[in-house]
Amino acid sequence: MNRWIVLPFRLLLLLALLPLAAQAQFDHAHSAWTALLGKHVVVTNGGRASQVRYAGFARDRPALKAYLDSLSRLPEREFKGWTKAQQMAFLINAYNAFTIEKILTRYPDLKSIKDLGGVFSSPWKDKFFMLFGRESYLDQIEHEMLRAKGVYEEPRVHFAVNCASIGCPMLREEAYVADRLEAQLEEQTWRFLSDPTRNRYNEQSGRLEVSKIFDWFKEDWQSGYRGIGAGGQPVDSREQFFARYAGLLADKPAAQTIVAERKAGIAFLDYDWGLNIAPRAN
Repeated sequence: MNRWIVLPFRLLLLLALLPLAAQAQFDHAHSAWTALLGKHVVVTNGGRASQVRYAGFARDRPALKAYLDSLSRLPEREFKGWTKAQQMAFLINAYNAFTIEKILTRYPDLKSIKDLGGVFSSPWKDKFFMLFGRESYLDQIEHEMLRAKGVYEEPRVHFAVNCASIGCPMLREEAYVADRLEAQLEEQTWRFLSDPTRNRYNEQSGRLEVSKIFDWFKEDWQSGYRGIGAGGQPVDSREQFFARYAGLLADKPAAQTIVAERKAGIAFLDYDWGLNIAPRAN
């Protein structure tokens, strides 16, 4: 009689431990994603930009789908128990990997990610994958999770998520991981701001000519970059941000001083939505 009681109890114990086993199995190093990025991302312009071998990703699509499936299987309750750095790394990697998958749905018959949308549709609002048990979309990851007020408050995330476009900050050649996230975000910032095709000081006009990202998401530099002023009121701290990186935005010491002292005006460059595709090898 005792044997019939013990066996069901053991079964129930095993079922109770399954979620813990699933948690232990999640790879916070995102090794599978790093392996794919290492094969198919080409770093260019002295480390300031990158191009993507989409044909290579297409050949390795089963491996990409396996990684995406591992993201989709993650229970939300487990995600909520992680550190903020673990959460951010997961969401940034998810955004970038699902963006690659989105491009592959039409590759090679497109010149821009915008070709995947239409008059009444957007590639960023298309619910084409599952996350936390729900149909999800790219804008949800970026705007409703990573940019959610009071959660991460990290504007440098804009230099980490990649929209498969030339104007976008480069797709990093490795996955983001929690224990190196701060260093990775800082390096992405350095890479983006030191690329004169996308951010620069113009000596003739006396203005900083910077990416439209700083225009579209200016509020993120209010709440997320030491931007709280007297009385708790948000202030625009983009100039403060640029001043910190004056040495990247201008070449000559005199120009660097102008930027550092926040005396430069700001203009926004046109955004290049062309696909960030690597030329085919000869």
